[in-house]
Amino acid sequence: MRASILPRYGAPELLTLAELPRPVPGPGQLLVRVVASAVNPVDLEVRSGSKADHITHDFPMILGWDLAGVVEECGSGVARFAPGDRVVAMSAQLATGVGTHAQYVVLDAGLAARAPHTAELAHTAALPLAGLTAHQALDALAPLEGGTVLITGAAGAVGGLAVQLAVARGLKVLAHGRPGDADRLHALGADEAYSSERPVPPGAADGLLETAGLPRAVAGVRDGGRAVSVVPLAPPVSERGVEVRMSFVDQDGRRLEELSGLVDQGVLTLRVERTYPLAEVGAAHRRLAAGGSRGKLLISPWD
Repeated sequence: MRASILPRYGAPELLTLAELPRPVPGPGQLLVRVVASAVNPVDLEVRSGSKADHITHDFPMILGWDLAGVVEECGSGVARFAPGDRVVAMSAQLATGVGTHAQYVVLDAGLAARAPHTAELAHTAALPLAGLTAHQALDALAPLEGGTVLITGAAGAVGGLAVQLAVARGLKVLAHGRPGDADRLHALGADEAYSSERPVPPGAADGLLETAGLPRAVAGVRDGGRAVSVVPLAPPVSERGVEVRMSFVDQDGRRLEELSGLVDQGVLTLRVERTYPLAEVGAAHRRLAAGGSRGKLLISPWD
Protein backbone atom coordinates (compact mmCIF):
# COMPACT_ATOMS: atom_id res chain seq x y z
CA MET A 1 0.00 0.00 0.00
CA ARG A 2 0.95 3.65 -0.30
CA ALA A 3 1.26 5.86 2.76
CA SER A 4 2.50 9.34 3.58
CA ILE A 5 5.40 8.98 6.00
CA LEU A 6 7.34 11.35 8.23
CA PRO A 7 11.01 10.29 8.47
CA ARG A 8 11.89 12.82 11.20
CA TYR A 9 10.48 15.94 12.83
CA GLY A 10 10.56 19.08 10.73
CA ALA A 11 8.94 20.98 7.86
CA PRO A 12 5.95 19.83 5.76
CA GLU A 13 8.29 19.03 2.87
CA LEU A 14 9.57 16.02 4.83
CA LEU A 15 6.26 14.20 4.29
CA THR A 16 6.82 11.75 1.45
CA LEU A 17 5.11 8.80 -0.21
CA ALA A 18 6.27 5.31 0.60
CA GLU A 19 5.30 1.76 -0.36
CA LEU A 20 4.61 -0.33 2.75
CA PRO A 21 3.22 -3.80 3.37
CA ARG A 22 -0.56 -3.85 3.69
CA PRO A 23 -1.36 -4.40 7.39
CA VAL A 24 -3.17 -7.51 8.62
CA PRO A 25 -5.94 -7.30 11.24
CA GLY A 26 -5.52 -9.17 14.50
CA PRO A 27 -8.23 -10.33 16.91
CA GLY A 28 -10.84 -7.62 17.49
CA GLN A 29 -9.47 -5.46 14.67
CA LEU A 30 -10.61 -4.16 11.28
CA LEU A 31 -8.68 -3.68 8.07
CA VAL A 32 -10.18 -0.57 6.47
CA ARG A 33 -9.66 0.55 2.88
CA VAL A 34 -9.37 4.30 3.43
CA VAL A 35 -11.47 6.49 1.12
CA ALA A 36 -10.44 9.73 2.84
CA SER A 37 -8.61 10.95 5.91
CA ALA A 38 -8.19 14.48 7.26
CA VAL A 39 -5.48 16.87 8.41
CA ASN A 40 -5.88 18.35 11.90
CA PRO A 41 -3.84 20.81 13.99
CA VAL A 42 -2.44 17.91 16.04
CA ASP A 43 -0.83 16.54 12.86
CA LEU A 44 1.09 19.80 12.44
CA GLU A 45 2.20 19.66 16.08
CA VAL A 46 3.40 16.06 15.78
CA ARG A 47 5.20 16.74 12.50
CA SER A 48 7.01 19.79 13.90
CA GLY A 49 8.25 17.90 16.96
CA SER A 50 6.35 19.95 19.52
CA LYS A 51 4.65 16.74 20.77
CA ALA A 52 7.90 14.72 20.87
CA ASP A 53 7.78 14.34 24.66
CA HIS A 54 4.42 12.55 24.33
CA ILE A 55 5.43 10.10 21.57
CA THR A 56 7.17 6.76 21.99
CA HIS A 57 6.67 5.54 18.41
CA ASP A 58 9.59 5.09 16.05
CA PHE A 59 10.20 6.74 12.70
CA PRO A 60 9.12 6.57 9.97
CA MET A 61 5.73 7.67 11.24
CA ILE A 62 2.32 7.84 9.55
CA LEU A 63 0.28 10.84 10.69
CA GLY A 64 -3.50 11.31 10.68
CA TRP A 65 -6.34 10.73 13.17
CA ASP A 66 -9.52 10.69 11.04
CA LEU A 67 -10.65 8.21 8.43
CA ALA A 68 -13.65 7.23 6.36
CA GLY A 69 -13.57 4.00 4.41
CA VAL A 70 -14.85 0.50 3.78
CA VAL A 71 -14.15 -2.57 5.90
CA GLU A 72 -11.94 -4.89 3.88
CA GLU A 73 -11.40 -7.63 6.45
CA CYS A 74 -12.37 -8.39 10.05
CA GLY A 75 -10.16 -10.05 12.62
CA SER A 76 -11.47 -12.84 14.80
CA GLY A 77 -14.05 -11.86 17.39
CA VAL A 78 -15.44 -8.86 15.51
CA ALA A 79 -19.26 -8.97 15.52
CA ARG A 80 -20.35 -5.36 14.90
CA PHE A 81 -18.91 -5.05 11.40
CA ALA A 82 -18.53 -7.09 8.24
CA PRO A 83 -16.55 -6.65 5.02
CA GLY A 84 -18.18 -4.00 2.85
CA ASP A 85 -19.44 -1.86 5.74
CA ARG A 86 -18.93 1.89 5.38
CA VAL A 87 -17.20 3.20 8.51
CA VAL A 88 -15.67 6.27 10.10
CA ALA A 89 -13.11 6.15 12.89
CA MET A 90 -10.69 8.18 14.95
CA SER A 91 -7.28 6.76 15.83
CA ALA A 92 -5.49 8.89 18.43
CA GLN A 93 -2.17 8.60 16.62
CA LEU A 94 -0.21 10.04 19.55
CA ALA A 95 -1.34 7.10 21.69
CA THR A 96 -1.95 4.30 19.21
CA GLY A 97 0.91 4.95 16.79
CA VAL A 98 -1.58 4.18 14.01
CA GLY A 99 -1.90 7.03 11.50
CA THR A 100 -4.59 7.28 8.85
CA HIS A 101 -2.77 8.92 5.91
CA ALA A 102 -2.52 5.62 4.08
CA GLN A 103 -4.51 3.44 1.70
CA TYR A 104 -5.20 0.82 4.37
CA VAL A 105 -5.39 1.07 8.16
CA VAL A 106 -5.78 -1.58 10.84
CA LEU A 107 -7.46 -0.43 14.04
CA ASP A 108 -9.48 -1.82 16.93
CA ALA A 109 -13.12 -2.35 15.96
CA GLY A 110 -14.22 -0.41 19.06
CA LEU A 111 -12.85 2.80 17.51
CA ALA A 112 -15.05 2.57 14.42
CA ALA A 113 -18.65 3.57 13.73
CA ARG A 114 -20.98 3.17 10.80
CA ALA A 115 -20.61 6.12 8.47
CA PRO A 116 -23.58 8.41 7.83
CA HIS A 117 -25.47 7.09 4.81
CA THR A 118 -26.80 10.52 3.79
CA ALA A 119 -23.34 12.02 3.15
CA GLU A 120 -20.65 11.31 0.60
CA LEU A 121 -18.39 8.76 2.27
CA ALA A 122 -15.20 10.77 1.71
CA HIS A 123 -16.74 13.82 3.36
CA THR A 124 -17.55 11.87 6.52
CA ALA A 125 -13.81 11.90 7.31
CA ALA A 126 -14.53 15.44 8.53
CA LEU A 127 -16.55 14.06 11.46
CA PRO A 128 -14.52 11.92 13.90
CA LEU A 129 -11.93 14.10 15.66
CA ALA A 130 -13.79 17.40 15.40
CA GLY A 131 -17.14 15.84 16.28
CA LEU A 132 -15.88 13.90 19.28
CA THR A 133 -13.93 16.93 20.52
CA ALA A 134 -17.02 19.15 20.34
CA HIS A 135 -19.38 16.54 21.83
CA GLN A 136 -17.13 15.67 24.76
CA ALA A 137 -16.32 19.32 25.50
CA LEU A 138 -20.01 20.20 25.65
CA ASP A 139 -20.52 17.29 28.04
CA ALA A 140 -17.74 18.71 30.23
CA LEU A 141 -19.35 22.14 30.10
CA ALA A 142 -22.66 20.55 31.16
CA PRO A 143 -24.83 23.57 30.39
CA LEU A 144 -28.49 23.40 31.35
CA GLU A 145 -31.12 23.30 28.63
CA GLY A 146 -32.16 26.85 27.88
CA GLY A 147 -28.83 28.23 29.07
CA THR A 148 -26.49 30.40 27.03
CA VAL A 149 -23.14 29.16 25.76
CA LEU A 150 -20.39 31.21 24.13
CA ILE A 151 -18.38 29.27 21.52
CA THR A 152 -15.13 30.69 20.16
CA GLY A 153 -13.67 29.61 16.83
CA ALA A 154 -17.28 28.93 15.90
CA ALA A 155 -16.64 28.87 12.16
CA GLY A 156 -13.85 26.30 12.50
CA ALA A 157 -14.07 22.52 12.38
CA VAL A 158 -14.62 21.89 16.10
CA GLY A 159 -16.44 25.15 16.79
CA GLY A 160 -18.85 24.74 13.90
CA LEU A 161 -19.92 21.29 15.03
CA ALA A 162 -20.13 22.54 18.63
CA VAL A 163 -22.55 25.27 17.54
CA GLN A 164 -24.81 22.72 15.87
CA LEU A 165 -24.64 20.31 18.80
CA ALA A 166 -25.39 23.10 21.28
CA VAL A 167 -28.42 24.20 19.28
CA ALA A 168 -29.65 20.59 19.23
CA ARG A 169 -29.34 20.53 23.04
CA GLY A 170 -31.67 23.50 23.35
CA LEU A 171 -29.00 26.07 24.20
CA LYS A 172 -28.82 29.69 23.17
CA VAL A 173 -25.55 30.05 21.24
CA LEU A 174 -23.33 33.11 21.14
CA ALA A 175 -20.79 32.38 18.38
CA HIS A 176 -17.45 34.16 18.09
CA GLY A 177 -15.58 34.04 14.79
CA ARG A 178 -13.69 36.29 12.44
CA PRO A 179 -15.10 39.50 10.96
CA GLY A 180 -17.17 38.42 7.99
CA ASP A 181 -18.25 35.11 9.53
CA ALA A 182 -21.62 36.32 10.78
CA ASP A 183 -23.76 34.87 7.98
CA ARG A 184 -21.94 31.55 8.24
CA LEU A 185 -22.44 31.42 12.02
CA HIS A 186 -26.13 32.21 11.78
CA ALA A 187 -26.49 29.49 9.12
CA LEU A 188 -25.03 27.01 11.63
CA GLY A 189 -27.78 28.02 14.08
CA ALA A 190 -26.08 30.64 16.28
CA ASP A 191 -28.39 33.18 17.91
CA GLU A 192 -25.75 35.92 17.96
CA ALA A 193 -22.49 36.35 16.05
CA TYR A 194 -19.50 38.20 17.49
CA SER A 195 -15.96 39.00 16.38
CA SER A 196 -13.10 41.38 17.16
CA GLU A 197 -15.23 44.08 15.53
CA ARG A 198 -18.29 43.21 17.65
CA PRO A 199 -17.07 42.10 21.09
CA VAL A 200 -19.06 39.76 23.31
CA PRO A 201 -20.76 41.68 26.14
CA PRO A 202 -19.20 40.93 29.55
CA GLY A 203 -21.03 38.17 31.41
CA ALA A 204 -23.39 37.42 28.52
CA ALA A 205 -23.07 33.61 28.70
CA ASP A 206 -23.52 30.95 31.34
CA GLY A 207 -20.63 28.97 29.90
CA LEU A 208 -17.74 29.20 27.45
CA LEU A 209 -16.51 26.54 25.02
CA GLU A 210 -13.11 27.81 23.93
CA THR A 211 -11.75 26.28 20.70
CA ALA A 212 -9.71 29.15 19.24
CA GLY A 213 -6.93 29.98 21.69
CA LEU A 214 -8.69 33.10 22.99
CA PRO A 215 -8.38 32.71 26.78
CA ARG A 216 -9.63 36.26 27.44
CA ALA A 217 -13.02 35.18 26.11
CA VAL A 218 -13.72 34.09 29.70
CA ALA A 219 -14.80 37.71 30.24
CA GLY A 220 -17.98 36.80 28.36
CA VAL A 221 -19.01 34.34 31.10
CA ARG A 222 -21.18 35.43 34.00
CA ASP A 223 -19.86 35.34 37.57
CA GLY A 224 -19.79 31.75 38.84
CA GLY A 225 -20.18 30.27 35.34
CA ARG A 226 -18.02 27.63 33.71
CA ALA A 227 -15.42 27.60 30.93
CA VAL A 228 -14.14 24.53 29.03
CA SER A 229 -11.16 24.76 26.71
CA VAL A 230 -9.87 22.31 24.11
CA VAL A 231 -6.72 24.43 23.56
CA PRO A 232 -4.10 23.27 26.09
CA LEU A 233 -1.49 25.88 25.15
CA ALA A 234 -3.67 28.84 26.12
CA PRO A 235 -6.34 27.91 28.68
CA PRO A 236 -8.55 30.58 30.24
CA VAL A 237 -7.68 31.74 33.75
CA SER A 238 -10.38 31.52 36.38
CA GLU A 239 -11.85 34.84 37.47
CA ARG A 240 -15.00 35.97 39.25
CA GLY A 241 -15.68 32.45 40.42
CA VAL A 242 -15.72 31.02 36.89
CA GLU A 243 -14.76 27.34 36.95
CA VAL A 244 -12.23 26.44 34.22
CA ARG A 245 -11.83 22.90 32.85
CA MET A 246 -9.81 21.34 30.05
CA SER A 247 -11.33 18.76 27.71
CA PHE A 248 -9.11 16.27 25.87
CA VAL A 249 -10.68 14.14 23.17
CA ASP A 250 -11.09 10.40 23.76
CA GLN A 251 -11.46 7.67 21.15
CA ASP A 252 -15.04 6.41 21.32
CA GLY A 253 -16.66 4.41 18.53
CA ARG A 254 -20.05 4.29 20.26
CA ARG A 255 -20.20 8.06 20.69
CA LEU A 256 -19.00 8.48 17.12
CA GLU A 257 -21.92 6.36 15.95
CA GLU A 258 -24.26 8.77 17.76
CA LEU A 259 -22.68 11.64 15.86
CA SER A 260 -23.04 9.73 12.61
CA GLY A 261 -26.74 9.39 13.34
CA LEU A 262 -27.01 13.15 13.92
CA VAL A 263 -25.60 13.72 10.43
CA ASP A 264 -28.31 11.46 8.99
CA GLN A 265 -30.94 13.35 11.01
CA GLY A 266 -29.80 16.65 9.52
CA VAL A 267 -28.62 17.96 12.90
CA LEU A 268 -24.97 18.13 11.80
CA THR A 269 -23.59 19.29 8.47
CA LEU A 270 -20.08 18.38 7.35
CA ARG A 271 -17.99 21.11 5.74
CA VAL A 272 -15.07 20.31 3.45
CA GLU A 273 -12.82 23.00 1.98
CA ARG A 274 -10.57 20.89 -0.25
CA THR A 275 -9.33 17.36 -0.87
CA TYR A 276 -5.62 16.77 -1.52
CA PRO A 277 -4.00 13.68 -3.04
CA LEU A 278 -1.81 11.59 -0.74
CA ALA A 279 1.33 12.98 -2.38
CA GLU A 280 0.34 16.51 -1.26
CA VAL A 281 -0.16 16.03 2.47
CA GLY A 282 2.57 18.63 3.02
CA ALA A 283 0.57 21.19 1.04
CA ALA A 284 -2.46 20.46 3.24
CA HIS A 285 -0.26 21.10 6.31
CA ARG A 286 0.79 24.47 4.90
CA ARG A 287 -2.82 25.42 4.14
CA LEU A 288 -3.99 24.53 7.64
CA ALA A 289 -1.07 26.42 9.20
CA ALA A 290 -1.99 29.53 7.20
CA GLY A 291 -5.31 29.68 9.09
CA GLY A 292 -8.76 30.80 8.03
CA SER A 293 -10.00 27.51 6.57
CA ARG A 294 -13.75 27.17 6.87
CA GLY A 295 -14.00 23.46 6.16
CA LYS A 296 -11.96 20.32 6.65
CA LEU A 297 -8.88 19.57 4.58
CA LEU A 298 -9.15 15.98 3.42
CA ILE A 299 -6.63 13.52 1.98
CA SER A 300 -7.54 11.06 -0.79
CA PRO A 301 -5.09 8.13 -0.65
CA TRP A 302 -6.02 6.75 -4.09
CA ASP A 303 -5.35 9.90 -6.18
